[in-house]
Amino acid sequence: MIEFTDWAREIIGKAHSAARRLNPQAQIRLARAGSGVQAVLVEQPEPDDQRVAVGDVEIYVESGVEGLIDIEEPHDRIVLKPAGSPHNVRLPH
Repeated sequence: MIEFTDWAREIIGKAHSAARRLNPQAQIRLARAGSGVQAVLVEQPEPDDQRVAVGDVEIYVESGVEGLIDIEEPHDRIVLKPAGSPHNVRLPH
């Protein structure tokens, strides 16, 4: 199972909107990267990807990616944490 913090939902929504301005076919895909995940832009899912609704946005998630998607500072970096982990605290800017 995959879940998203409110902060991750916000950042994914913003990234999706920005990507779509440059390429209307662009979709966000979360894929394994070492022990975590990375967000990449694609036009088509991989055959085993899951389609996941994140707020009003649908993204692709690599099969087998499970846990809590959260954001870390600096630079709104996406991270994968074990399910049930505490959410990161957003620092005021």
